Amino acid sequence: MTSQPHLFSPLTIRGITFRDRIAVSPMCQYSSDDGFANDWHLVHLGSRAAGGAALVITEASAVEARGRISPKDLGIWKDEHIENLARIARFVKAQGAVPGIQIAHSGRKGSTRVPWEGDAPVSREQGGWQTVAPSPVPFRPGEPVPAELSGADIRAIVGTFAAAARRAQEAGFEVVEIHGAHGYLINEFLSPLSNHRTDEYGGPFENRARFALETVTAVRAAWPENLPLFLRISASEWVDGGWNVDDSVALATKVRRLGVDLVDCSSGGNSPDARIQLGPGYQVPFAERIRREAGVLTGAVGMITDARQADEIIRAGQADLVLMAREFLRDPYWPLHAAPVLQAKAAVPVQYLRAFPKP
Repeated sequence: MTSQPHLFSPLTIRGITFRDRIAVSPMCQYSSDDGFANDWHLVHLGSRAAGGAALVITEASAVEARGRISPKDLGIWKDEHIENLARIARFVKAQGAVPGIQIAHSGRKGSTRVPWEGDAPVSREQGGWQTVAPSPVPFRPGEPVPAELSGADIRAIVGTFAAAARRAQEAGFEVVEIHGAHGYLINEFLSPLSNHRTDEYGGPFENRARFALETVTAVRAAWPENLPLFLRISASEWVDGGWNVDDSVALATKVRRLGVDLVDCSSGGNSPDARIQLGPGYQVPFAERIRREAGVLTGAVGMITDARQADEIIRAGQADLVLMAREFLRDPYWPLHAAPVLQAKAAVPVQYLRAFPKP
């Protein structure tokens, strides 16, 4: 082992030190009622904290009820949500991991059925709602048309993100990630494919980025100075004429100056016509370029499954953090299994020591 950063080296951002460079990426569970966290979320997130991850991020948590993807999404739009979320944050922290929460608004991609029921739009008669967006353009032709947000509506939603950050602090979370990816509301404003406005929130890059920058500014002001703030983006839409990595570098440069500490680099999600070039680590080059050119910490995500692959991303300076999703669904204890492969030491819970030989 060398002195250079590697997968099991610590990372300090502001006042928080992560015990390694492995994070549990936000993964919607579609298992809430009225936005409340429950035992499923406690066990799902808690087991991955016990499994050695440094950072465990809750799924996209809606900043208002109409900001949910489905009626079964997690929420943080009212004070009553805090108590159940706090139970999760306490347990995650007790396992030595950092509890994080992703705050989100689904925009035009809300009011849908849960994935295992087909993702179809939910009608108002079935408990759905009127979705909102920067422009009255549905995600797919034939889907319900979202209502175009007014300037006052936009400012109100910025306020809901700030309020969500304050609730997150009260619940005991130590990282907030703003969801600006995957075709949800912030991403919809950024992209010329979904933002057809002619006011100060539409048109050139500076205007399309305005909602994202106002949201970052409001959340950073509401979130303690000593705690990290992340932003997840879709670094490319994989569509000609859409948002691209050049735009992402420009955005990352701006949000770094506003107090974003790490840009979580995903891609796609805002167009059904995207031609995504899938493959192991296919989004890592986005994280590498944004890190290099914008001068900001980045997180790499997407088909990262192998211990040596993840370690090389950190050693090569392609990203500062590796976020994993499906691999953690397959193996909640992935870090504990990866450590011996890399001849590293993982944070094995004392209750599990007898099952893991010393490196």
